[in-house]
Amino acid sequence: MVATEIAPRITIDPQVRFGKPVIQGTRVPVELVVAKLGGGMTMAEVAAEFDLSLDDIQAALRYAASVVASEDVRVFP
Repeated sequence: MVATEIAPRITIDPQVRFGKPVIQGTRVPVELVVAKLGGGMTMAEVAAEFDLSLDDIQAALRYAASVVASEDVRVFP
């Protein structure tokens, strides 16, 4: 199967990382990029560590933001 683009620069492929969203042309999961940034790494550090462009990292953040924005969270007492 060929990778399917689900957002700009973000793809899924059942044969790559169990179908998790990754940066296009890589095996780097979006969740890993976001986790590294959340853990305190800079965009430049993440880019260097995973051989990504700053545009790739921004695409991962945009995708993650869109997923969270569409999430329906309900709190029950």
